[in-house]
Amino acid sequence: MKLMTTYSTQNYPVIVEHHAIDRLAEYTATYQHVFVFVDEHVNTHWSSKIQAMTQQQVTKTFELPAGEQVKTLRYYEQYIEQLLSFQPTRNTCLVAVGGGAVGDFVGFLAATLLRGVDFIQVPTTILAHDSSIGGKVGINATFGKNLIGAFHRPAAVLYDLDFLGSLPASEILSGYGEVYKHALLQGPKSVQTLEASYYDQPSLLKLENIEQHLIDGIQTKLDIVVNDEKERGQRQWLNLGHTFGHAVEYQTKIPHGHAVMIGIVYQMIVANALLDANHPVQHYFNYLKALGYPLEQLQNLTFEPLLKLMQQDKKNNQSGIRMVLLQAVGQPTVETVPVDVLEAAFNTIQTLGKE
Repeated sequence: MKLMTTYSTQNYPVIVEHHAIDRLAEYTATYQHVFVFVDEHVNTHWSSKIQAMTQQQVTKTFELPAGEQVKTLRYYEQYIEQLLSFQPTRNTCLVAVGGGAVGDFVGFLAATLLRGVDFIQVPTTILAHDSSIGGKVGINATFGKNLIGAFHRPAAVLYDLDFLGSLPASEILSGYGEVYKHALLQGPKSVQTLEASYYDQPSLLKLENIEQHLIDGIQTKLDIVVNDEKERGQRQWLNLGHTFGHAVEYQTKIPHGHAVMIGIVYQMIVANALLDANHPVQHYFNYLKALGYPLEQLQNLTFEPLLKLMQQDKKNNQSGIRMVLLQAVGQPTVETVPVDVLEAAFNTIQTLGKE
């Protein structure tokens, strides 16, 4: 399936299909230089597929360390200097083959190389169906996740469903966190459909009919980012679960989607307290438990370090910590949350984890 952004200019295609990577040459033929960056695990599992792709007028292929570890200033300096050694021009394209971390990192290289060159996203995980769309790129800082970055649209997104066949269970769980987030933004029917399809971990790991859910999630995100590219309003909704989730992820080093799912339950507790919402928190907590998310990690955390990390969130303003909350499923809002409410919600979610 081919989706297309609908900006006034600089639109790009999102191709979602098996063997999508075979179409790379269609989108790179006119560039003077093409540099491919591949996640080391993807390179191992899909070496023949990668080799076939990189024989198509590729200047150089780089293998990147897997996961969030690559999103540092140290690796940024290393690879930007290597790119510059090839004397690139503005007619250069970078290709990111991997999960969300690789896409973020390579996108940031592209955004800053010669003040901006094109890049193409080739996402290989479920999680990256979210991160590859919308043009947010960046690396991490000592103060928190994604605090160094830019808005830089890809020239194309080639989502090759073949890659999902080699995902380990942890990657499937992590990616599902963003799929579930999109469903919560869509409405109750989408959530009920997902929960009926993937009711425990074995049913989720089969990935039956996942393609349609991925397309629905991509369309949800496209609809939002086209209206609010620079995250000044509606796009903030896509951070549902991320304020607390990013803090948990940074503290515990659990996968991104695992932390987002915990953050989703946390914001429901906050919404119940602050907005008089009526979320059945125990239901959502039990659902996470059935899917096998690492809820035991909550017992290793204390509130103050998490609060400091939440205070670094990009949505914040002079009023304090801003958080995406669901008034009801399908009804997001962004609210300033007092610290005492945040701490009470933390105590509540820790108590749920002990039961």
